[in-house]
Amino acid sequence: MVHKITVLVPFIVATIVIGVLAGVFNHTGVKRSTGEFPNGIVGLDHETIKVEVAKSGAQHERWLMFRHDRMPLNSAMLLVYGNPDLYSFTLLNIEYNLDLIWFDKKGDVVYLINDAPPCKSVLDLVDCTYKNTVPAKYVIAATSGFIGYHHITRGSKMTVISI
Repeated sequence: MVHKITVLVPFIVATIVIGVLAGVFNHTGVKRSTGEFPNGIVGLDHETIKVEVAKSGAQHERWLMFRHDRMPLNSAMLLVYGNPDLYSFTLLNIEYNLDLIWFDKKGDVVYLINDAPPCKSVLDLVDCTYKNTVPAKYVIAATSGFIGYHHITRGSKMTVISI
């Protein structure tokens, strides 16, 4: 009897842990959503960029997850937040490297990450989570190479034209 319990208890604990992890990381509603976002336009220094706009919490959660096609370098995703704050991004279920650019409420670049690799697995979360160090209201997420292609620096400025 004692032998059965010593075998069953770790098995039950492992089953519960796996079930909880699956519930946390398997965003079925997110994966099934169409991934369609409203379109907008922003000015970035002296260029005009087409953006897909994510304003709601559900859109922030979905953003570029489960997309197989890279966004062209003349477009990006713009995540808009209600208040400037520190916003982190875990690149779980992202298919390709991203350039991430955080902007304050005036549109000034406050932080950027060039060529951020996505998570290889759930166990990589520490290595594939990226967070700004200065409060931001907007974040642009784009295919790796976007920052270099558009010559974006800490002195760059974004203007919202339409969202």
